[in-house]
Amino acid sequence: MKIIIIGAGQVGATLAENLVGEKNEITVVDSNFTTLQNLQDRLDLKVVHGVGSHPNVLQNAGAEDADLLIAVTNSDETNMMACQIAYSLFKTPTKIARVRAVEYVNFQETLFQNHMIPVDHLIAPEQLVTKSIKRLIDYPGALQVVEFAGGKASLVAVKAYYGGLLVGHALSALKEHMPNVETRVAAIYRRGRPIRPLGTTVIEADDEVFFIAATKHIRAVMSELQKLESSYKRIMIAGGGLIGADLARRLENDHHVKLIEYNAERAKFLSSQLNKTIVFRGDASDQELLSEEHVEQIDAFIAVTNDDEANIMSAMLAKRMGAQKAMVLIQRSAYVDLVQGGEIDIAISPQQATISALLTHVRRGDVVNVYSLRRGAAEAIEAIAHGNESTSKVVGRQIRDIKLPPGTTIGAIVRNEEVIVAHSDTKIESDDHVILFLVDKKFVSDVEKLFQPNVFFL
Repeated sequence: MKIIIIGAGQVGATLAENLVGEKNEITVVDSNFTTLQNLQDRLDLKVVHGVGSHPNVLQNAGAEDADLLIAVTNSDETNMMACQIAYSLFKTPTKIARVRAVEYVNFQETLFQNHMIPVDHLIAPEQLVTKSIKRLIDYPGALQVVEFAGGKASLVAVKAYYGGLLVGHALSALKEHMPNVETRVAAIYRRGRPIRPLGTTVIEADDEVFFIAATKHIRAVMSELQKLESSYKRIMIAGGGLIGADLARRLENDHHVKLIEYNAERAKFLSSQLNKTIVFRGDASDQELLSEEHVEQIDAFIAVTNDDEANIMSAMLAKRMGAQKAMVLIQRSAYVDLVQGGEIDIAISPQQATISALLTHVRRGDVVNVYSLRRGAAEAIEAIAHGNESTSKVVGRQIRDIKLPPGTTIGAIVRNEEVIVAHSDTKIESDDHVILFLVDKKFVSDVEKLFQPNVFFL
């Protein structure tokens, strides 16, 4: 596939890194020559120096025969214009744009159409992050929660703690503990390394366990791996930007929400817009302010300003002062591994959320959901099986007979409204939504081939 990426920032560079090893022909466009040079030194791709929305630059990048254009610069307008030029002048088949401003996003259904602004897929990072945090609030104790098949099934990452019913026992005991609940452990990470989960595998304290189940059974399975935490009722949000404001709006009807915003004018505006959220003007790292607002009674402190260091410092302070959980938004992916696991319970990367959404539209075969996991090292994929035994490599076959790439697990199948937890004798039918976990993303192209029907079927 010939792909043009407009923007060589963190998202563009990470996306290129994900795609370049998957037999794609990648061209990256950016106005910063040094950034392009550094990228080309690391990866096997083509670079074009210039403004990505200029026709001559797109022409030099090969827009005339490109299959896909992905615009992820820091400018919404540049991204939208690049898609417009690619459509109007070069008839590029598929165009994806990252758009952050709610003033555009709120009108996406009417605004982004071929006869207006020809963006086929809109990626709104702030919305993705807000939804991700909301899922973590809904499932206290989870490190990551991703949904498949319209929310029918979920993949959840949790840390196994001493006292969890299954800790110290083999995975086969899970069925004994919960005879009426079907679940499958898709992967285990022990001291940062993946372990292939077998029935004889013994769960140890501090293991990071990824399991998949029907969404309605998630809490029951979590209780087997750790002491189930009580619901988060009292929430404190540091930062009243796009993410903070949207998060408060989503939470305020079911939680007691306090929001701290440093800018006085913004704080006043948010106070008028939010119905039940209590808005304070101040510095979230001000110990006196946190004390006055009884941070020790807070169930979840969520720092979502645009400043990584400020988020880290305020969250660490809140945790030391007694907040039960501390979550932080981290823009720099290198910081994520450094901060998560100590006083910071969860580090959230908007880049990884954006990459996941972008990859969904890049994967071959009928792939409807992609989630980048473990800071990009692993992936979870939802693919739809098509065809029959003659035209498909998976339809009509039991899972034991499917040649899955190394480190790849089929966790569950969603068939109509039913969630079927996968076993070796489970047979895949046409139109099944198959949920796979890959501990190594380099095998993604092999998985894609499995779900591409024979050309004669098409």
